Amino acid sequence: MKATATTETYTLTLQAALPIGIRYVREQPTRLHLVRHGEVDEAYHQVFGGSIDMELSATGHEQAKGLAKFLQGRNFDHIYRSPMVRVRQTAKPLLDALGREAEVIDELREVDFGVWTGHKWHEIQEKFGVDAEDWLVHLENGDVAEAEPMDGYRSRIRGSLEQMMGEGAGQDVLVLCHGGVIRMLLALLLDEPFSKMDRFEVDFASLTVIEHRSNRAEIKLHNFAPWLWLGENGAA
Repeated sequence: MKATATTETYTLTLQAALPIGIRYVREQPTRLHLVRHGEVDEAYHQVFGGSIDMELSATGHEQAKGLAKFLQGRNFDHIYRSPMVRVRQTAKPLLDALGREAEVIDELREVDFGVWTGHKWHEIQEKFGVDAEDWLVHLENGDVAEAEPMDGYRSRIRGSLEQMMGEGAGQDVLVLCHGGVIRMLLALLLDEPFSKMDRFEVDFASLTVIEHRSNRAEIKLHNFAPWLWLGENGAA
């Protein structure tokens, strides 16, 4: 009851402070729908793929179809995607269902893992003497030889974000990309270090929704995988 009374008092005070005839209008958020590509070919399971332009597995294609069923009724004002094959294949069923095309942004490609590229997670300790589970930290600290410099990675993802936010201000924006890219977008939107984004799981063909206003970003949905939680018809 006390919380309700406080809210009502605040509202009355705010309205009283405004000039007569002017009503407070809450800022319309920019809603970012971030989608990771589906499962990749089995040869690349538990592999630092990054810059490798791999294809989806049969399961990945089914995940993409499930994603399309879930999102086909949504209205997106802008749709963007990475140029990489695994993202293009994930996007196709949804774009076909929507009757839309996506704008390809080259800077939305996955991070380059340098000498780790092509190695399985369990090989990293043996070959490079570090724990693969801490890959975000190692990338941010520049510990991975020949990997994309973190400043450059952050800069290109920030540039993509600024483009998408500028073109889609106050609208619904769909972004199909990669796990590392989604984590960097979260780091930028939440104003936190990239290395701290390991607390956010990003599964294959999962959906994360962020609402952004001028003074804050709010996670409305995180790591929801329609293919895992919904039936064949896209219903619970």
